[in-house]
Amino acid sequence: MSRGGAVAADSYNARMESSAPSLYQRYLPWRRSVEIGFWVASYLVGAIANSITVNMDGRRLGLGFTAWQPAVWESSSALAALVLVPAVVWFTRRYPLHPDNWRRVLPAHLLGSLAWSALHVIGMVAVRKAIYASQGQHYDFGVWWWEFGYEYLKDIRSYAGVVLTIEGYRFVMRRLQGEASLLSAPDEGPPVEPLERPERFLIRKLGREFLIAADDIEWLQASGNYVNLRVRGHDYPLRSTIAGIEARLDPERFVRVQRSYIVNLDEVASIEPLDTGDARVHMKDGANLPCSRTYRGGQKQRFGTDA
Repeated sequence: MSRGGAVAADSYNARMESSAPSLYQRYLPWRRSVEIGFWVASYLVGAIANSITVNMDGRRLGLGFTAWQPAVWESSSALAALVLVPAVVWFTRRYPLHPDNWRRVLPAHLLGSLAWSALHVIGMVAVRKAIYASQGQHYDFGVWWWEFGYEYLKDIRSYAGVVLTIEGYRFVMRRLQGEASLLSAPDEGPPVEPLERPERFLIRKLGREFLIAADDIEWLQASGNYVNLRVRGHDYPLRSTIAGIEARLDPERFVRVQRSYIVNLDEVASIEPLDTGDARVHMKDGANLPCSRTYRGGQKQRFGTDA
């Protein structure tokens, strides 16, 4: 869509955004339940299916183990992996994996896969030993270094699957909620507004494009390789660093209050000092944002308060 078309569609799309809840908004109340349910169901189904196949293989080959043992092996592995999912979610926020940065973050994820595998093995072996002991038996994992190498060859694939699933899910969420970008220079003629300090941002959402005014941004939060722009209850990720976008915002209106947060002064409701020397910024939209002492001292006059 041309810039003129985007401007013309701005008011129409804004009305559509406010008049009817989007698919993303309807999904939000269910989001946490769906995310947790997905991982629980995935590992549960995997553990049941693997237990059945291992039992079938054991009977066919005459390996002589009892039916409950494969269930313990597979369920303990699934349980240990499930417990580690939040850690992988955190790690992928710290080192997000995208087509344009995979070479740079790949070493971090290789180290992450080693740590994930070590914790997975320790967790599942501990569970197996506890269950075997309750049955009056001893579980022998074998030679640790050899068995860990064997498990790591499986775990690195499992880790990659978890990371790709998380990043794929985030990609879909970004498409649903919309993604922001800076207006680029036109192919011909001068730009209609200064590119070094943009007055508007282009939002792409489910095949539509519309513009938001920079002054309409209530606050911004750094998230990995993105900065989320908070506008009228919506979060629009912009591919940028928090420092990079700070340099392009009006310093008379936007203030850095913490390493990961920038606020629009017009959208600040109040400042709450904390005993630690930090503060809490209460926004008009109901959000409570941290204000660290590092930034608080230099912003007292800007906030118009002695807090």
